[in-house]
This record gives sequence, structure tokens and C-alpha cells, in this order.
Amino acid sequence: MKFLFIVQGEGRGHMTQAIAFASLLASQGHELSGVIVGKSPRRRIPDFFNREIKAPIHAVDSPNFECDSSSKKILIRKTLWKNSLRLRTFWGSLKKIDQLVQETQPDVILNFYDLLGGFYNFLFRPNAHFWVIGHQYLIHHPEFPFVPNKVVDKALFQINTYLTALGADERLALSFLPKENPAASFRVVPPLLRQEVKKLVPKDGNFYLTYMVNPGYAEEVIHFAKGNPNLKIKAYWDKKDAAETEFPLPNLSFHQVNDQTFPQDMAACKGLVCTAGFESVCEAMYLGKPVMMIPVSGQYEQACNALDAETSGAGIASEMFDFGKFDQAISGLRFHSSAEIRDWNGNWPSIFRQLIEQAESQETSIGSDTGIEPSPSLQFR
Repeated sequence: MKFLFIVQGEGRGHMTQAIAFASLLASQGHELSGVIVGKSPRRRIPDFFNREIKAPIHAVDSPNFECDSSSKKILIRKTLWKNSLRLRTFWGSLKKIDQLVQETQPDVILNFYDLLGGFYNFLFRPNAHFWVIGHQYLIHHPEFPFVPNKVVDKALFQINTYLTALGADERLALSFLPKENPAASFRVVPPLLRQEVKKLVPKDGNFYLTYMVNPGYAEEVIHFAKGNPNLKIKAYWDKKDAAETEFPLPNLSFHQVNDQTFPQDMAACKGLVCTAGFESVCEAMYLGKPVMMIPVSGQYEQACNALDAETSGAGIASEMFDFGKFDQAISGLRFHSSAEIRDWNGNWPSIFRQLIEQAESQETSIGSDTGIEPSPSLQFR
């Protein structure tokens, strides 16, 4: 089969998921013909993604969050307003996606939670299967923990998730732990972890590791590092124009996001302190490292992620990068064994084969119902 990826460029989790899925494709003898990445003025596509994805990358303008002046809080109203002013730009992005689809003729378009992916499938109706993947699709599961008393935020999260999956043939809901599949409308699947992470050997280190999706949180990290000079902290960010490594304090260092050193540091740290994304938490769980999660202010999705991760035994949630609090709590934390996480993640090859078999059976069914052979672009390799 030939795949085309559409990847949300906000944060780094979707990119590492895409790298892991690309590796899965290669191991099963399938082809990745190209990767479309939704770009943002606030971020750049990291070097590790350009190096590891091993397929042509095409950047397009895509809707992204707007932050406050401190680059910490997500401003929903500003996000909606700013993106509404760029509708003509986004239409141009959709036409560029269609051009790439026509050129590559993929059997499957796999969308990593980008809004453009859902709109493209709905408006252009490509002659390809449309799959979507992300932790966000777990909202369809009855056990998913929504943050209470946030009616508008919850509705916006649900609408956004719905729009990314318009007309999807498969909704792959990434989950920290195994869950029963109560409906045919989505499929619960394990996290997508890179091979580099699976090869690491965990060690008991003497430092805390932290990752900030928004560089504005650096002030908090510096504040708590000053207040806890006995704690050693290694922080990663993707701040534009920052040096490769900075040492603002004797016990604190800042490093540009690096796909090689970050996993190594995670395997050697005492624990991970990060914003409440999904991928880094999964990697920490796989390596048996406790996590303290700080949801990005104004981002309801991350608040839900933190609840789900706590329920899954990943660690604790916090409102701030309070390393002292984490250091005090870490000895009493009870979290799921990495062996359980590793067993769950080991199911991916069989799940992928099921996806392929189901797609092939759908093509056979279409051909028998119409009396017409599937088009060459949809005949699986």
C-alpha cells in the first residue's frame, strides 16, 4: 500500500507519532510517498523530523493556536478570530494537498489530527481511504475523563476532533492502556513509540527532565530551579533563536529539542515534568519513569490528557512546574509497570495487519457490489 501523511505541526507529539508509523510501514513492506505538515509562524519543523521521516516533506499553512504575550496561555477567541482571517490561505493549502494527492495517488491518507486533513477529505473526496489517528479520538470512549464544568471548552474540543475526522474510514484512538472497544466507529490502539525509545535501557539518574511545548514556561522553570538549588534540572524547548544549550543557573540547563539526547535523558532521569501532551508521557511510562503534567493554560484538551494520564497511573497533574512538589510526591507514587505498557505497545503489528485486511476486504466488497474492478490507485500492493 502507498500512504500519504498529513501531520499537525503544533507541538512535537504528532511528528514523533508519524515517524513511528512510518517505521511500521517500512517494516511491513509498505510505502510512504510523502508527508504534508501544517506549519505555523510560531514554530519551525525540527531537524529530527526532516532526518527521520525518510519521505518528501511538504509544508502548508494550517490553523494553529494563538498564545498570549508570554507564550504560555492558549487564547481560544484570538485563535478563532486569527484563523478566520486566513481562510483564503487555508483554501490554497487544501488545493496544494489535492495536487500532491493527484501526483502520488495514495491508497491511504493518514491524518495526524490536522484540521486541513478532515476538510480536505470532506470537500475533495479523494479516491483513497482516509484514516485518522490521535489520542483525541479516545473521547468517543465512555471511560474518557472530561474535565468537568467546562461546557464551552468541551464542546470546542469535540467539534475540533470531529472536523479533523470528517468522513474517516478509520478512527484510531491512541490510549495509554488497553481498553475495550465498545463501538465500531473507532478503534482503541496502543501509543506509537519510536524504535529508539524501545531500545533504551532505563537507569536511576540524579536529575529531573522537563519539556515545554511553549517557551513561555521557562520563567516558571527558572523560578522553581532557584527555589530548589539541590535539584538538578535538564529542560528541553524549541524556542526560536535560542542557543543549542543555555545554563541560566548552576542546577538548570536549557536544550533545543533533540530526538537523540532527549530519549536518552528520559531513560536516565528521576522523573519527567512536562506539559500535558500525550507522546512524551507515553515514552516515560514505557521507560518506567513517573511524570508530573502541567496542562497548557487555556487548552482544554491537555487538561483532559492530564486526567487520563493520572487515571492510567502515569503520575500526577500540577498547575505549575513545581519540581519541589514532584520531588516530595515521587516516592509515594504508584504507577503501572513498564512491562504492561510494553506488552500493550507490542500489539501494533497485528493491529496494523487487521487494518490492512479490512481495507482490502472493503475494496473487494466495492468491486463485487458494482461489478467493477477497483481503480489501479486503490489496488493494494
